[in-house]
Amino acid sequence: MDKSKVPVEQRPAIGLLMDDHRAVKKLFKQFESASNQREKHSIAQETCQHLSVHAQIEEEIFYPALRDVSDKLDDMLDEAKVEHGVAKDLIAAIEQGADEMLEANYKVLTEYVGHHVEEEESELFPAVIKAKIDLREVAMQLEARKMELLGQPA
Repeated sequence: MDKSKVPVEQRPAIGLLMDDHRAVKKLFKQFESASNQREKHSIAQETCQHLSVHAQIEEEIFYPALRDVSDKLDDMLDEAKVEHGVAKDLIAAIEQGADEMLEANYKVLTEYVGHHVEEEESELFPAVIKAKIDLREVAMQLEARKMELLGQPA
């Protein structure tokens, strides 16, 4: 999805989420090209932090703002919530798991998140745009909560 095609009243919120998607995709690529286990472990931990914060702001702020707009959106949000649950399980396995399972867990997380991102950007975000939901206030809340979760000043 091209951020420049997102309407102005939705661009800051959807753009923030898309930027998160791009940042995590970069980490996935870095993990693949990492040369040693210590580097892979560090990238995996960073990925888990990014994904945990991203999922939390979506669940606390973005998804509730979209609830009850339409049955179609509600169905997509229900599916996204289930996908987040599975991703959280994989994140927990990576954060607590042994090094011998790091590659396997990270690979599955990469594939799973890739699928989730594809659905958000090709189905959920276009449905939000079509519904003409004003997300300007949501964008400010997303940004503030993200900074809070990352321990950065808002």
